[in-house]
Amino acid sequence: MTARQLKLGAILEGVGTDHAEWRDPDLPGDASIDIEWYIRNARLAEAAKFDLVFIVDSPFITPDTAPHFLNRLEPLTLLSALAVSTSHIGLVGTLTTSYWEPYNVARQFGSLDHISHGRAGWNVVTTGLEGAARNYGRDEHFEHGYRYRRAAEFVDVVQGLWDSYEDDAFPRDKDTGVFLDKARQHALNHKGEFFSVAGPLALSRSEQGQPVIFQAGVSGEGRDLAAHIADGVFAGVDNFEDGQEYYRDLQARAVALGRDPDRLSVLPGLSPIIADTDAEAQAIVEAREGALDVSKLLVQLGRAFNYHDFRQYELDAPFPDVSGLSLNSYKGRAEGILRTVRAQNLTLREAAYRFGRWRSEFVGSPKTIANEIERWFNGRAADGFILRVTTPEAFRRFREEVVPLLQARGLFRREYTHDTLRGHLDLPIPENRWTRARAALQAAE
Repeated sequence: MTARQLKLGAILEGVGTDHAEWRDPDLPGDASIDIEWYIRNARLAEAAKFDLVFIVDSPFITPDTAPHFLNRLEPLTLLSALAVSTSHIGLVGTLTTSYWEPYNVARQFGSLDHISHGRAGWNVVTTGLEGAARNYGRDEHFEHGYRYRRAAEFVDVVQGLWDSYEDDAFPRDKDTGVFLDKARQHALNHKGEFFSVAGPLALSRSEQGQPVIFQAGVSGEGRDLAAHIADGVFAGVDNFEDGQEYYRDLQARAVALGRDPDRLSVLPGLSPIIADTDAEAQAIVEAREGALDVSKLLVQLGRAFNYHDFRQYELDAPFPDVSGLSLNSYKGRAEGILRTVRAQNLTLREAAYRFGRWRSEFVGSPKTIANEIERWFNGRAADGFILRVTTPEAFRRFREEVVPLLQARGLFRREYTHDTLRGHLDLPIPENRWTRARAALQAAE
């Protein structure tokens, strides 16, 4: 294993997941459905030697949903276009285990892995918003614990299907007429609590063996799933101390499962405010704070509570009693909000400004931003970050002014040394399970 090095991803968020960024004059109003916008920004991230681009998704919206979520491209279709428009950068897409079937997912991500020559990654989610159920023929969303048990089995089935062919299964010998070595094709024949899948998958493995698995666990069940299945975790933390706690906890869970914790990358979201000086950056923050629309912040706050409408309550009264609400949506996020609200005795207005928008400890000059990234990295609060990409100037300043500082400090690569996403993340190629079992049997004999 090589020396630990910073990892960088870029979330391509089009017109933005708040209610203000879409008004930037340099950002196309249709960026979230403009494939040229995605291609351009993926190529810029690749030129800066980012590890991956990241596409978020959720199958439920309301009229008050943030602009990017209202009108956006489907992740797998989008990433297939990026695969043939880039050559090195990893391609990670979000897809729910609650409303898909393992065979379809194995086939889609396996195909993306081939199209991209081993650069695919799957961000495994269970779907937080309860309203999604009605888009898939259900009256109610799956219960939180049920979703995570289903997700664990779902991923296990998908990974089993990805191993349907051993790496030497296709001799393709034109002289003998042997295309397939049938002994190297394997049916899965899975029968579990949630799924019955025979297999085999009609697709071989790619250059990286299998797509990389990402997860974004916040709740206890989410962290357990991440520790069990993930190679990378999109961490929902917004300050250094919480980052360290999350990092330690996830590594401890991985160790308890017999995993090497250094094979699990923790990657918080990053939304820096960059200016020539720290004072100018802070002034930008204060100006933005003054322009915030509290009603829209309340909508974003409500998203963690399945879009509960907090606009019905008195703003400067204590945070309302929501004990009657189901926390069957973004459970970990909602529980975290409630813990902070109670501990700090926040009013609804204070909670809206605290949790209804992206908050960032990364405010200042390029050097200050680089210093803070290094502090998180060396302090084991993160293995890297996933940068929000919306407005062109903010992305330019990070690529051209912050990344070179990280490179000069030896924290981040100057050139790609691998062609696959696993290579970028210093992950081994997983051995085919059938090949491993045969080798074990031969050794025993």
